[in-house]
Amino acid sequence: MARSSSPDRQIAAPPTVIEVFADVVCPFTHIGLRRFVQRRTESGRDDVRLRVRAWPLELVNGRPLDPELVADEVDELRRDAAPEWFAGFTPTRFPSTSLPALALADAAYDHGLELGEQVSLELRALLFERGVDISRPEVLEELARENGISLGGTRRDAVVEDLADGRRRGVVGSPHFFTPGGDFFCPALEVTHDDAGRLLVRAAPDRFDRFVDVCLARPR
Repeated sequence: MARSSSPDRQIAAPPTVIEVFADVVCPFTHIGLRRFVQRRTESGRDDVRLRVRAWPLELVNGRPLDPELVADEVDELRRDAAPEWFAGFTPTRFPSTSLPALALADAAYDHGLELGEQVSLELRALLFERGVDISRPEVLEELARENGISLGGTRRDAVVEDLADGRRRGVVGSPHFFTPGGDFFCPALEVTHDDAGRLLVRAAPDRFDRFVDVCLARPR
């Protein structure tokens, strides 16, 4: 007896991957990632995923970030670009290093794009919205346990490899996005200084719209 043919099955297209080189302690990245995820959700485009790679500023600059400098950046962001965010940020609980957190995020991507993105976002939410010191081993151990990640698989080498790859690709700072339609440095914000050298940060809606349009463009 002849077999009946099975109905055609629609094969899901692979996700579009947006790479971004960034430090977990960079407040500008926190804004860019959150706004991108909001727009992606509004557009119903779960097929577009972020691959957040390490751009460890303490290695780029040769020293960890100054908590007071980051606090100044957060204050400026609250003033205009993101008044509703950074609710729990506390400079006295700023991480002494970002390298273990970046290594944990890299390990999460071994379990898939979705989990890697989720952990990358959660680390930033812990720091900037809940005031948690994400350099503390017990914090990272709990986050790893909640997500089924083995901390034994985290490696500083992976962070250094991302840094080297970012330098080869021309990364200029955190965050630097690489999309199928080109690369964008800090697309959500306009960062300048006044004549006295004071930091000025403003939202850049037109540039961010162009960036999102490129990211969410459907493959032909």
